[in-house]
Parts: sequence; C-alpha cells; structure tokens
Amino acid sequence: MSRYLVTGGAGFIGSHLAEWLLREGHEVVVLDDLSTGRIENVEFLKRSAVPGRLTWIEGDIRSAETCRAACQGVECVFHQAALASVPRSIANPVDTTSVNVVGTVTLMNAARDRNVRRLVQASSSSVYGDTPTLPKHEEMPLAPLSPYAASKAACEDYAKVFAHAMGLETVSLRYFNVFGPRQDPNSQYAAVIPRFITALIQRERPTVYGDGHQSRDFTYIDNVVQANWAASQRGPGRGEAVNIACGERYSLLDLLALLGECLGVTADPQFQPARAGDVKHSQASIDRSRTLWGFEPRIGFRDGMTRTVEFFRHQAG
Repeated sequence: MSRYLVTGGAGFIGSHLAEWLLREGHEVVVLDDLSTGRIENVEFLKRSAVPGRLTWIEGDIRSAETCRAACQGVECVFHQAALASVPRSIANPVDTTSVNVVGTVTLMNAARDRNVRRLVQASSSSVYGDTPTLPKHEEMPLAPLSPYAASKAACEDYAKVFAHAMGLETVSLRYFNVFGPRQDPNSQYAAVIPRFITALIQRERPTVYGDGHQSRDFTYIDNVVQANWAASQRGPGRGEAVNIACGERYSLLDLLALLGECLGVTADPQFQPARAGDVKHSQASIDRSRTLWGFEPRIGFRDGMTRTVEFFRHQAG
C-alpha cells in the first residue's frame, strides 16, 4: 500500500483517479480549493473509502505551506488541479496563469522538497493549437491559441526543468477531450458532452458553436485513469509529454447523432458563432504511450458515451 496525492481531487478527472486508487487499496490525499471542484465528489470518496485511507485537504496549490503538507509521505503526485476552459482563460488570463503556472511550480517545488518520487501532471491537447496536421504527435511544435493552452505548455516546460535539474521525476499527459460520469454540466464553461446530454434529457436544443463539423478525439475517463497509473509506475520520468486519447475523431454532429440515438430523441442543435481560441480538428497519435507503457484505450467512443448517458439519465431520475 502506497500513499498518493491527487490535486484537484474534487473535480471530474481527479475524483475518478482518487476513487480508483482507493479501490486498489492505496492511501490517498485529496487537495482541492473547491473553486471548480465539487464537495459532492469529496463526500462520494469519503463514503467509498476504507476509514483512514482518505485524507481531505481544502486548500490552494499556490500555497507553499499547503503543498508541503499535502506532499508529506507521498510516493507520487497526480496533479489534476487547474483552472480549465479556453473561454474562461480568455475572459480571465491572469487567474488562469496564476493557478495553472504559479500553482504548478509551487507544487513541484514542494514535491521535490518532500522527496516525492514522481509527479504526473495533466496537460492538454490545446497546446498544439489549430495546426492542420493530423494526427497530432508529440514531436510537433506547440502553437497555443489561448491563455489556458499557453499555461499548459509552460507547465510542460517546468516539468522538464524539475526532471533534469531538480531531481523530481515528471510526466505530462496531454489529454484529448475527456468525458464520463460526474462531469459537471452546469458551469458556464462546462465541457460539450455533459452540456449536450443535459440539454437533450431536458428536451432542449443543444447549442453548437461553429458549424458542428469540428472534430475531437473523445476519450473516456477510465482510459485516462489507466494512463495516469501507467505513467506513475513505468517510463523514464524525464519530463516527457505524452498524448492520452483513443486515436480517433468524431465531429460534434456525429456526437449529437449518437447521443440522440442513446436517448431516443432527435437532436436539433442551435448554432452560434465559433468561439475564439477553439481549434477546428483534433486527433491524437498514441504511438508514444504505446511504446512507453503499452497503453491501449479499453473503452471506445460508443461504449463510453453509452455509460455516460446512463449516468446522467439516472441523475435526472
């Protein structure tokens, strides 16, 4: 049994990762300031954890004292905490940079000081920008189009610095459009899948920004948890950045058609102008993750979407 820290553990990805670690018998520290995370996810983890194996810390990753306390006795940090969303970062670039960059450096420094073996951090496919080359691979130059994307690219650079100059093993995982149960549909900056599902359940017209032909490599949450665990246990930990996805792409219109099929409704979207900073097409090469860890996504697009729809349908009663 080992002890792991999950920052952003009250959020969507973080809570799934913490849940899996607890189920595997590990001790887990969850650190979150609840600015975007949900206390309901913390309560869920508390109910599912063996007494004494879950430590909950409400705090800010920009606090050196908080990070040092959270890293005490930890073997590996899974760093999921961030202010996500491209539109949010364009509306408020200062907060995005402060939390994502300053917070990450503060956390990495605390992990180094506490002799943590490895830090695995969440990066994003947004670092590639809107290059027409598909699939996107890790040797491509980065071209971020938003403060959020720029903050993730900066965190990848800091991960390399800490690995090469400061003795902390690091890995950056470039997530491609993660989805699944417990994703928040209510935020102004909510991801497209929970927004679409909620609108269709409520018999409302989902809003599509752009023409709907933009495509994404939608990645079910269980695949992301699997990748985090593999990255924590294997590979060199020398600051490498690795795509995490399924290596496929579907348009938003494809997505709406499948959701309508799952829910037995006709999806009739309303179209709005495309948003600044959004990329047109995104698809990952996952060759590097296969080479490093033997990673293969276990849950595909249709299966993952069916599971996600069932969760939201159950939540809606």
